Amino acid sequence: MLEQFIFAGLKVDPEDLHHLVMGALSWLSHQPTIRYASSIDRTFGLTDDRLRQTLWGLTFPNPVGLAAGYDKDGLAVGMWDRLGFGSMELGTVTFHPQPGNPRPRLFRLTQDRAVLNRMGFNNEGAEAMAQRLKNGQHCPTPHRIPIGINLGKSKITPLENAAADYGQSFRLLKDWGDYFVVNVSSPNTPGLRSLQDASQLSPILEAIQQENQGHKPLLVKIAPDLEDRAIAEVVNSAQSYQLSGIIATNTTIDKRPLKTQLNPKTGTPIQEEQGGISGVPLARRSTEVIRLIWRQTQGQLPIIGVGGIFTPEDAWEKITAGASLIQVYTGWVYQGPWMVKRILQGLLDKLDEEGLDSLTDAVGRDNEQ
Repeated sequence: MLEQFIFAGLKVDPEDLHHLVMGALSWLSHQPTIRYASSIDRTFGLTDDRLRQTLWGLTFPNPVGLAAGYDKDGLAVGMWDRLGFGSMELGTVTFHPQPGNPRPRLFRLTQDRAVLNRMGFNNEGAEAMAQRLKNGQHCPTPHRIPIGINLGKSKITPLENAAADYGQSFRLLKDWGDYFVVNVSSPNTPGLRSLQDASQLSPILEAIQQENQGHKPLLVKIAPDLEDRAIAEVVNSAQSYQLSGIIATNTTIDKRPLKTQLNPKTGTPIQEEQGGISGVPLARRSTEVIRLIWRQTQGQLPIIGVGGIFTPEDAWEKITAGASLIQVYTGWVYQGPWMVKRILQGLLDKLDEEGLDSLTDAVGRDNEQ
């Protein structure tokens, strides 16, 4: 059922493999023998109080979360904690259901340990996700880790109506997520990244916060391709609207560092392909953005770091740059479900090497030395 094993042996479209994996995980999440099997927890997870993080009144048993984009519709909520994750971020979900961009739209660039995607926020819509979470369709038992919900703009909604679109999604889902993320940084919805501009971001944040009234933590997810000055402006907006944190970063449209010359599926020169890059090529810039935000806010605005995390060293670099939590996607696809446990054990080893009592002590540590 696991993508990396199937992919290694079969020439199958990566999106088809993804749907296969999600179908299996959704089915497993409803099986009592799976849900209550402690052997699964021991196989894929690792519990240690030194890894626990508490943010926004939420307890994260460990800092490694599933990034948005993998479980778009909340189909396997009951399985992610079993696979060792300390949190999950569902979506991106939009107010209107939408099919996304034409296929093929998901490509593995194995030479770069990267993924190129131009999915286009394909999802069943906010109402469908709300009903699934409300009815407990994901799992008859309560989830054990925080659920984040990543909100995007519907493609059919004009940019000038974006605030209302985001607000409608939040209104439908506000009772079912533990924290929420405003995604204005995907490169795969026309014009979306322009919403990172302070003048366009402000109405969106204001609309959601008026509905929210401080009840749920609200974060914004930003692009790695912003100039440093623009990142500073987003941070200022986040502080002005009392956001709870920032996710750094989304995928990058910068394909210059790639070793891959041609798209393995289409044969098109990779530099001409539309879409965002995740994985190893994103690692350095995402860490730079984390460090910029941490320094600008003096570590007072929590950061979730995502981009190119494959190893414990990658995770440690993000954390010591200023990330309180991290998220993985591409690394998990390439390395499989044992990856989370390896990273957690590696983080514990790092704490021992540095003589630190908890992961909290490591957050932003490189900026203080």
